[in-house]
Amino acid sequence: MSKNHRSDILFVFAVILVLWAAYTTRDVLLLIYVSALFAVVISPAINGIRRLKINDWRPGRGFAIVVLMAALILMISLVLVFAVPPIYRDARAFASEWPRHLSAITQRLKGLPFSVELNPADLEKYGAEIVGGAAGLFRNVAGGIFGFFTGIILTAYFIIDGVRAFHWSISLFPIQHQSRLAATLLRAELRMRKWLVGQGLLMLSLGICSFIVYYALGLKYFYVLAMYSCLANLVPVVGPLSAAALASTVAAFDSGHKFIGVLIFYAVYQQLESAILSPRIMKSTVDLSPLAVIIALVLGGALGGILGALVSVPTAALVSVFAEEYLVKRKSTTTAVAAD
Repeated sequence: MSKNHRSDILFVFAVILVLWAAYTTRDVLLLIYVSALFAVVISPAINGIRRLKINDWRPGRGFAIVVLMAALILMISLVLVFAVPPIYRDARAFASEWPRHLSAITQRLKGLPFSVELNPADLEKYGAEIVGGAAGLFRNVAGGIFGFFTGIILTAYFIIDGVRAFHWSISLFPIQHQSRLAATLLRAELRMRKWLVGQGLLMLSLGICSFIVYYALGLKYFYVLAMYSCLANLVPVVGPLSAAALASTVAAFDSGHKFIGVLIFYAVYQQLESAILSPRIMKSTVDLSPLAVIIALVLGGALGGILGALVSVPTAALVSVFAEEYLVKRKSTTTAVAAD
């Protein structure tokens, strides 16, 4: 066997070993990736704190990181203390009462042709299985406190040592490709940050508006419904529609005016978001296509669960930048003019 063949075989085995190790430690790698992603997002805030000037004193990088991390921990603690308990209570109530509501819906559909195949008892059982995991979801979130604080520590170290790690990673590639790769990564970083901030503002906007409207209408489970509206706005088109359908269904069980109020709210808000909020918030961001977002969410959820789904769309933005730089073939200006 020649030396080249032995080298190729060893290389293949090394790749297989690396892939196996990555799959075995995928949870840890996902936590590291999420921490790096958060470091990318909040790094401009660190620079903003450092630009503050009190007399002749300017805060250093370490002080700025400590202040920002303390503010984030305080904000998250306030959310856990004041927001999570009512959301958990509504989720428990929704999980226990929804199967009964689903059975009531089937009773109202008795006159439809396909209703003969619907068994209310079976649907009640299926409804309990679908929403019965709400309490389990909150238990899993509560059980991830250790991972949360580990992520905070990793994020701080990525902010402190991220630049050096970036240049070290670039130095592993051939010298003639380093400049192009560095520029592509910096462009991808900017795109990911802008998309995350913009999409986060849109999600927060819908969540807050939903909370106010649901509370004013006296809608049951308004805490959990507002939270779902906020999270569902990550998925284009389908997410807001599912949030509107869920809230409308809950409102329909109470009264007709609540049902109409929810429909009017979503109709007005969607017009407001598409005409004013999205153009202003996302104007400096290259939007991903809805198909790319949905595929990324499905793949991320299958590979990494809830955490994988949350980081899947920024990863899709990263992949799209690399695809545009290295894979997309564009016509030259002369060819394009001739074709026109």
